[in-house]
Amino acid sequence: MKQRLKKVWRLAKVVVYKETLVDRREHLWTFLGSFFGIGIIGFVNSVHYTVNDNLFLIGSFGASSVLIYGIINSPLAQPRNLIGGHLICAFVGVTIHKLLPTELWLSAAISVSLSIVLMQITKTLHPPGGATALIANIGSPKIQALGYLYIFTPVLTGVLILLLVAIIFNNATPHRNYPANKHWYMIWKRKYW
Repeated sequence: MKQRLKKVWRLAKVVVYKETLVDRREHLWTFLGSFFGIGIIGFVNSVHYTVNDNLFLIGSFGASSVLIYGIINSPLAQPRNLIGGHLICAFVGVTIHKLLPTELWLSAAISVSLSIVLMQITKTLHPPGGATALIANIGSPKIQALGYLYIFTPVLTGVLILLLVAIIFNNATPHRNYPANKHWYMIWKRKYW
């Protein structure tokens, strides 16, 4: 029994050690990717709007950055999930808000819940998408005034900026590969590079 406990203890120490390793290169590329991704969106926002009109910088992009720059091999961080999840949720959020504009609590709850189910059905689950649906309901009057334009700008434009930056920064070194399923990326690379 004592030997078994020692063996379990050694294994636990190894697992904890590996899970708490600090890889400075990994942290550097995560920082650079998220900095440039959010920074470019913020720059576009500052060129087109005043400081108080944060139309392009929606909160769900911060959460998406955690996934696509921090845990790049997660299925939730892949391009299909990133783009599909945000677009589905933006559409649902705007539609429900148009149907129930006066009942905020109800429109917010239905938007997020329906978005989750639709992402599951379409296999585009991306957790920050729930916030995208919620923002369509609780966002500023300027966000709500966009109506279905909200899907294209800020959501689609922001997501495409984040994706482009993720592809550049997550593939800048040999130890990071994004997207995890690089089949389409390799075809594109052979064709155009």
